[in-house]
Amino acid sequence: MKAIYFIAGLLISGNVWAQQQSGRVVYEFTRQMMLRTDVREGGGGMEMAGPPPAQRTHVIKLEVLFGNNQMLRRSLEENVAPEFGNENGIQFHVGLGDDDITWLNFTEGRKVEQKEFATKQYLVTDSVRKGNWKLTGETRTILGYACQQAITTRPGKRNMISMENGVMNRKELPDTSNIIAWFTPAIPVSTGPDFEGQLPGLILQIDINGNTTYKAVEVSQKVDVAAIKEPKKGKKVTASEFSKERDKTMEQMQRNGRGG
Repeated sequence: MKAIYFIAGLLISGNVWAQQQSGRVVYEFTRQMMLRTDVREGGGGMEMAGPPPAQRTHVIKLEVLFGNNQMLRRSLEENVAPEFGNENGIQFHVGLGDDDITWLNFTEGRKVEQKEFATKQYLVTDSVRKGNWKLTGETRTILGYACQQAITTRPGKRNMISMENGVMNRKELPDTSNIIAWFTPAIPVSTGPDFEGQLPGLILQIDINGNTTYKAVEVSQKVDVAAIKEPKKGKKVTASEFSKERDKTMEQMQRNGRGG
């Protein structure tokens, strides 16, 4: 019944809105970060003291342009990486990739991300991937658009940062993200602030693990289609090659921090 409900909704709204194949969406991206800054260095490494970790909120705005079976996602403004400190004078700089640019060509099934890491620019090429989504039958209205809810999980990794003898160490741990997306068949373009190419309609809101959200705050049919072009600045690498270079750079930074 849920599949029938979805198809019926897609056909009805598609007849009305099939003309809108291009546009611009502004999203507010919010990430909650838990960081404990009251640390003491003991003989066995880092000790935690005082109250639970403080919650820090990082908010930026992104825009997604779509048209001609392509899309471009980029930051709307210059973003400064959050900086945290503790009473011992230890400073933490958390970079979130706010200034990355993502371009997709849906006809070719090709994706290119322009990323900056450790002062280097990369062009990461990949394919448009499909997701394993489940429709829940839940609906809501966002910015006047009727939306349907879809859920999925995504295996991945999370970073754990520790301090020992004045040296900051980074470790990746396995993690699984629980994702809730709200998309509208009223704009039958498979795009959004993330998970592009995976749902049959524009994604207007995403919630990831309850601490990361994308929420559309503006939808317009006006768009500079000429701005939707493949980024060209950076070293061309595959997604696998970029991961290897990133890990290698992080390991080198940790060795330098230890004086090795």
